[in-house]
Amino acid sequence: MPWNECNRMDERLRFVARLLDGEKMAVACRDFGISRKTGYKIFDRYKEFGVRGLEDRSKSSYRHPNKLPFQIEKAILRIKQDHRTWGAPKIQDKLVKEFPMIKPPAVSTIHVVLDRHGLVKRRKRRRHKAKGTPLSQALPPQRIVVRGFQG
Repeated sequence: MPWNECNRMDERLRFVARLLDGEKMAVACRDFGISRKTGYKIFDRYKEFGVRGLEDRSKSSYRHPNKLPFQIEKAILRIKQDHRTWGAPKIQDKLVKEFPMIKPPAVSTIHVVLDRHGLVKRRKRRRHKAKGTPLSQALPPQRIVVRGFQG
């Protein structure tokens, strides 16, 4: 028996059609193998957007809370271009003076922007080598005499 290939969009259309024909939500959801919560979500999207509401939606977020506005990023790059020896802390101070009405990004964020554009030189990490104590000459064990006991 060959497998029946199905499309999500077609399945959702069939689901909505059965609901529009008067079938109960619980029965239709059971037949399609989905929860009632999902069934109501599909049906509500159909009522709100029509057939377009049944299409797959993008799963990427539309808001990136940690994304820096491009104007601030351009200002960081401009300050670095004007003052090549400055690092992230001085650039942050300059941003505070130039734009007192906005909250400046953290020093680490400024450093990430500079690093992303190749404006930061990475230093070699200096490894700390621990020095141990020098070994001494081993001595033979000494006999200890305790009163009444000889060991």
